[in-house]
Amino acid sequence: MSTTTADPGAVRPPAALDVSSTPKVPFGRLASVELRKMLDTRAGFWLLVVSGLLLVAITGIVMAVVLANDLGISANGWVQVMTVPLSLLLPIFAITSVTAEWSQRTGLVSFTLEPHRLKIIGAKLAAVVLLVVATMVLAVALGALANLLYGALSGDDVVWNVDASQFFWTVANQLLYFLMAFGLAMLILSTPATIAIYYVVSLLLPFMVYSVVVVLVSWGADVIPWVDLGYAMAPLVGGGATGPGGVGLEVTGTTYAQVAVATLIWVVLPMVLGGRRVARAEIK
Repeated sequence: MSTTTADPGAVRPPAALDVSSTPKVPFGRLASVELRKMLDTRAGFWLLVVSGLLLVAITGIVMAVVLANDLGISANGWVQVMTVPLSLLLPIFAITSVTAEWSQRTGLVSFTLEPHRLKIIGAKLAAVVLLVVATMVLAVALGALANLLYGALSGDDVVWNVDASQFFWTVANQLLYFLMAFGLAMLILSTPATIAIYYVVSLLLPFMVYSVVVVLVSWGADVIPWVDLGYAMAPLVGGGATGPGGVGLEVTGTTYAQVAVATLIWVVLPMVLGGRRVARAEIK
C-alpha cells in the first residue's frame, strides 16, 4: 500500500477570500467622502478662494454704484447680486467631481473600493446638491450683511423684501445649472472639454447666438425659451425681466412647460446618457 505525498514545489491555488459578510459602505459615508474630495484639494481650495474674492469684489462694486448714484437696493436685490459669482465658478466643482475619476485616474481606486459605480455617482450628486444649498445659505447671509451695511452708509431704511417664490426659483435655477454641469461631465468624461461646452451653452449661446436668432428670425423669441434654460427660467427668477427681443416676461402655464422642456434637454437627457456611459466606460 502506497501513499501520495504533496510536492513542496507545486503551485498551490490561491485561497478563496470570502467577503459575503463584509458590510457595504454606507451611502452617507460615500457622500461625505465625495464632498471632501471636491473641496480638499489645491484646485478646490483656490477655486473657493477666487469665488470668495469675486463675491467681495462684486459686492463692493454694487455698493459703490448704488451709493454714488443714490440708488435704492433691497435684500432681494442683494440676494440676486450674490448668486452671480456663485453661478460663474462653482459649477466647476460639479464637473471635476465626475471627470477627476478619469482625468486623474482615481477611478481605479474609487470603483474598486465601491464597485457599484452608480452608487458613487449618486453620492457625488448628493454632494453637489449639498454644495448648492450651502452656497445659497452663504449668499443669503452675505446679502443680509450687505443690506445692513448699505442702510448704515446711505442713511436709508433697510428693506427686507426677499420674495419667497422668487428665492425658491433662484435656488432651483442654481441647482439646475449645477446638474447640467454634472450631466455634461458624465457624458463627456473630460475636464477641459466639459468646462468649455458648459460655458458655451450657459453663457455664450444666450448672449450671442440666440440674440442673433431673435433679430434675424421672426419666430425666434417664441422658440428660444423652449430650448434655453436661462430664458425659460427668467420669468420665475427675475421678476419684471425681459425676454428675447425685449418682450416683458410674465409667469403663465407656458412658462412652466418651457422650463420642463429645457430641463429635459439640458439636465435630464445628459444625466441619463451620462449615467449610462459612466456605468459602461472602461477605466484605464
